[in-house]
Amino acid sequence: MLIEPTALSDQGRADLQQPNLNRHESVREHLQERLEREVADLEERIEMLRRNQAPHTAIIIATYERMIDRKKGFMSTWGMGERTGE
Repeated sequence: MLIEPTALSDQGRADLQQPNLNRHESVREHLQERLEREVADLEERIEMLRRNQAPHTAIIIATYERMIDRKKGFMSTWGMGERTGE
């Protein structure tokens, strides 16, 4: 059943809450593992780009670094510090 946009409340974004990631610990762990793996992959790509000079390398590296910063910022916001010893 589709809900018409006019049927939605007009309370705006005040009712929007952040999802409770602690509710399902397995989802949280999976998300953290995936983000850590993505950050590691991006860091590897940056190292490869630094070793092999190619056109537009600086732009690509800067983009990857921004992606890493955003992923780490998300993890920090949600209390997903990087694991050590694994």
